[in-house]
Amino acid sequence: MSKFTRRGGPTPAAQITAAIIEKLEQGTKPWIKPWRGVPVSRPLRSCGTPYRGMNTFWLWMIAEAAGFMSPYWMTYRQCQKLGGQVCKGEKSTIAIFYKSYDKQIKGDDGEEGTEKRRVLKAYAVFNADQCDGLPEMYRAKPEFEPVEPAGREERLDAFFSSVGAKLRHQGAEAYYEPVLDRITMPPATLFDGYDHYYATLAHELSHWTGHGSRLGRDLKNRFGSESYAAEELVAELSAAILGAELGLPVAHLDHHASYIAHWLELLKSDDRAMLTAAAKAEVAASLILRLGGRSGAGSEAAAADLAEAA
Repeated sequence: MSKFTRRGGPTPAAQITAAIIEKLEQGTKPWIKPWRGVPVSRPLRSCGTPYRGMNTFWLWMIAEAAGFMSPYWMTYRQCQKLGGQVCKGEKSTIAIFYKSYDKQIKGDDGEEGTEKRRVLKAYAVFNADQCDGLPEMYRAKPEFEPVEPAGREERLDAFFSSVGAKLRHQGAEAYYEPVLDRITMPPATLFDGYDHYYATLAHELSHWTGHGSRLGRDLKNRFGSESYAAEELVAELSAAILGAELGLPVAHLDHHASYIAHWLELLKSDDRAMLTAAAKAEVAASLILRLGGRSGAGSEAAAADLAEAA
């Protein structure tokens, strides 16, 4: 049995290594974090002691992926002892450490003695951004005063509010979580303008339409798969349609080389992929427009196009 496996599945070290490899294959160095206006810090325990070794890079990677700004990580009990509470639905992250112990051994000469050994252990931690009620010191301290960007429009605030998606503002990343059926957006102060905030929200809402209770697209597959590339293409095209309807920019969305490479691979492997993606995007955009109180007159035609493309 490999040191990276155990009965019932891979060890925590193997899981972390696999996740880092996946990031590297995407062309991303997971230990390079865009700090976005907060002081650079190693990941910290609740007592303020820095994490070391693999935990440093692992927790940096998790923080970047989830958009966590606080450097502090803690167990569920540590959070409670500090007067806080882990927010409902938040998932823990594993951290690893070596635990030393003495083992009784018998030497070649028959003499008994003890030997120092170490075993790799794992425990569950949460970032301070996943907790409510913690002392202020556990929150990230921006290096500058947040400035409200220009371009906020009441009509667009009303539109996106009417859609009814579960939305929270936290961290520095925008993403949709199918299991929690929730969109996370950075605060608007991290955007150059409200037009880009609205456009990013339109993209994440397009993913939101794929939930099983709505349009039921495949949202389970990981980065690099054909279905993942197809879903990102659907969201990109849907956001473009919403941009045209609502007057939003779309040029800044998902033009990373890794996305484009996967789309090209997808389109070259299936000459009907673009037809299918465009039809699904039309249905997604029509649903969002209807929920937001805009005309959804094209939804029936889009549905027919989708059935034809499938």
